[in-house]
Amino acid sequence: MSDLSSIVKAYDIRGVVGEQLDAETVHAIGAALARLVGAEGARSVVVGRDMRDSSPALAAAFAEGVTGQGLDVVDIGLASTDMLYFAAGTLDVPGAMFTASHNPAKYNGIKLCRAGATPIGQDTGLATLREAVEAGVPAGPGGGRVEQRDLLEGYAAHLRGLVDLSGARPLTVVVDAGNGMGGYTVPAVFAALPFEVVPLYFELDGNFPNHEANPLDPANLVDLQKAVVAAGADIGLAFDGDADRCFAVDERGEPVSPSAITALVASRELAKSPGDTVIHNLITSRAVPEIVAELGGTAVRTRVGHSFIKQTMAETGAVFGGEHSAHYYFRDFWRADSGMLAGLHVLAALAEQDGPLSALMAGYERYAASGEINSTVADQAGRVAAVREVFGARAGTEFDELDGLTVGLADGSWFNLRASNTEPLLRLNVEAADDAAVAALRDEVLAIVRA
Repeated sequence: MSDLSSIVKAYDIRGVVGEQLDAETVHAIGAALARLVGAEGARSVVVGRDMRDSSPALAAAFAEGVTGQGLDVVDIGLASTDMLYFAAGTLDVPGAMFTASHNPAKYNGIKLCRAGATPIGQDTGLATLREAVEAGVPAGPGGGRVEQRDLLEGYAAHLRGLVDLSGARPLTVVVDAGNGMGGYTVPAVFAALPFEVVPLYFELDGNFPNHEANPLDPANLVDLQKAVVAAGADIGLAFDGDADRCFAVDERGEPVSPSAITALVASRELAKSPGDTVIHNLITSRAVPEIVAELGGTAVRTRVGHSFIKQTMAETGAVFGGEHSAHYYFRDFWRADSGMLAGLHVLAALAEQDGPLSALMAGYERYAASGEINSTVADQAGRVAAVREVFGARAGTEFDELDGLTVGLADGSWFNLRASNTEPLLRLNVEAADDAAVAALRDEVLAIVRA
C-alpha cells in the first residue's frame, strides 16, 4: 500500500505510478469513496480516464473497489476532465477521473467529485478518504456492476448548445492537443462548426513525444505559435493533458493571457446575465475586476485553486469564474471548469466580428505581467517576512494575506508571493503599467527572495 501522505494533494490524488500510486492503493480508494458517497445516498460512480499507459489498469482497479462495496460503475472510457464533469452533472452521480493533467508520463492521479460535479477536496472528502484507506477499508457486500457508456457526442452537443455560434464566420484554427485528451474531444466538438481545424499532436500518447502537455510553460507553445503564423490562421488553441485548460495565441503567434480571456468571457456572460457576479482568483490581472465593474457586474476575489473558486461560485451564485492558470468555470456547466467551453467563447467572440484576435483582445489587456516565477527557498516564511519588511517601509503600500502575501504599491503596481503546498518553492506574480516596470519590480522582489 502506498504512503497516502505523499499523494493526497489539496484538490486531487497524484503520484508516480508504481512508486507512489499502485493498483492496490487505487482499489482501496475506490472502496473508500464508495462507502463515503454510498452513505450519502449514491448508488453508482462514473469513471473516466485519460490516455496515459497506466490509466486503464488503475481505472479498472478503482472500479473493482467501488463494485466490491455494492455500488455500480458507469465506465465512460477515454475522457477529458470536463467530460467527466459533464457525466457527473448529467447523470447526477459522483465521479472519478484518472489523469495527472500536465504532469510527465510517469505520473497518474484521480480527480474526484460528488454528484453534480461538486468537487471533493482536502476539506470536503479527501482527508476522510485518506483516513479510511489508512485504517483499512472493510470488505463490502459486492454485487456492483460495471456499465460502459459513450458520452462523447452528448458532451460535444451540450457544449455547442451553451455558446451561440450560429452567425460565426469561417475561421482557421490551429489546435495543439499535446498528445492529450484534446485530440479526442476537439474533433467531436468542432465537427458541426464552420471552422477549419489544423491539428497538432492529436495522436493520444501518454508518453508526450512532442512536448509536455503543459501550455502554461511558454516552451510548450512554440510549435503552436509557429504553426499559426505558417498557416495564416486566425487563432491557435492549446490544451493540457486532460484538456480542462485552454490557452490561446493570436494571429501573430502571440500568447493571449488567461486574464484577458477571463475578462472576455466574463463580458459575454454578463451580457446574458446583467449585474451578475464573476469570480477571479487573486493572481488574475486587475483588469478583470475593473472590466466586470464597468459592465455592471460584481467581481469577487478568491484564493488560488478550483475548490475555492467553486465554493465561492456556489455561495454567490456567480455566472462565471476564471484563474490565471487558464481554468474557467461556468454556472451553466455545474460550476465546473471547461477549457473547451472557454475556447468556444473565444472563437464565438472572434467569429462574430471582422477584426483579428489581437485587436479584439487589446481591450482586455490593460497591464503588463511577469507570469509565475518560481524560486527554490528553504525558509519560505522567512523570505516572505523579509519582503514584507522592505516594502512596508514605503508610503502608500497595502498588504493582504488572502493567499500568500499580496503587496499593492502606490503607483498601482502589485505582486503576490505564495508558498507552494507541495514543494520548497515561492511563486511570484507581478503586474505593473508596462514591461519595464514589471521587470524592475520583479528583480527587486527576487533579490530579496533569493538572498
